[in-house]
Amino acid sequence: QVQLVESGGGLVQAGGSLRLSCAATGSIFSIRAMGWYHQAPGKQRELVATISSDGNTNYADSVKGRFTVSRDNAQNTVYLQMNSLKPEDTAVYYCNADLQDRKYMPPLVYWGQGTQVTVSS
Repeated sequence: QVQLVESGGGLVQAGGSLRLSCAATGSIFSIRAMGWYHQAPGKQRELVATISSDGNTNYADSVKGRFTVSRDNAQNTVYLQMNSLKPEDTAVYYCNADLQDRKYMPPLVYWGQGTQVTVSS
């Protein structure tokens, strides 16, 4: 029932900016955290940024100072503002959510389908 839908990816030149959005829809009781991971060709998926429902954030060292993760709890949406993009940021970006779909149920992890971000030099 839960679905994560990403948007905002695209092609941008180095130094440019993109803003990714991810909305969690369906049966949702509460969201503990949402975040972003990326995966480049030939590499494993890795954490980019996360944000908990109380506002705590965590960033990969490679994006600190350039990316900002934020949330809109009322809309169950997480954003990733990406500034000063570099070619090495090129990857598929996946939304992630740790949430409960029903009251008193254990939290589960959900993944979006991914959105492509390509940064040209």
